Amino acid sequence: MTAEPAAPTRTDRRRERTRNALLAAARGFLSEGRSSVSIQEITDAADVGFGSFYNHFDSKEQLFDEAVRSALLVYSEMRDQIVALYEDPAEVFAVSFRMTGRLQRRIPEMVKVVLNSGMGVMLRNEGLAPRARHDIRAAQDAGRFEPMDADLAVMSAGGALLGLLQLLDADPGADADALSDEMTYRMLRMFGMNKRTAERLSTGALPEIPEL
Repeated sequence: MTAEPAAPTRTDRRRERTRNALLAAARGFLSEGRSSVSIQEITDAADVGFGSFYNHFDSKEQLFDEAVRSALLVYSEMRDQIVALYEDPAEVFAVSFRMTGRLQRRIPEMVKVVLNSGMGVMLRNEGLAPRARHDIRAAQDAGRFEPMDADLAVMSAGGALLGLLQLLDADPGADADALSDEMTYRMLRMFGMNKRTAERLSTGALPEIPEL
């Protein structure tokens, strides 16, 4: 019989609050493109003692890497909830792309963290890249997308997505819904879908984005 996990102690909860405060501060700096800040500035922003930093992270670089990871995990959990409603892998890709573009207006700080990470974010083992690779391969295996090197396909889709998010970030008045759908249509056409099917998959109602 498996033992029940021990309930977190007051010390555990305090450590978790401190860690989360440091991650939130790091995400804030990354969203502003300020990766050169000092550890003192980070702990001040997190409202924790300087000495507390090294109880959680070995370096600023490790903290920032974990901050990017935490932002990608938020995206991943939300995206996975939404696409679980679909079976067609091509539709999963389309819904995921359309939804991700819309997130720039919904959670701009998280999107800025991703944008300021550059194309390197598409080489990480969490978040955008592994899901895009899975969706594209599944659509290829199902005959919905034409054969194409998976890594090249992921970087092509990732470059288009990050470009879309950058465009929306630079122009607050741009129609995020329309531009996200247009870029999705272009991606589907690039992957070999005919015009009619690409139009169908890049339009229509989307599920509600789950609460964060």
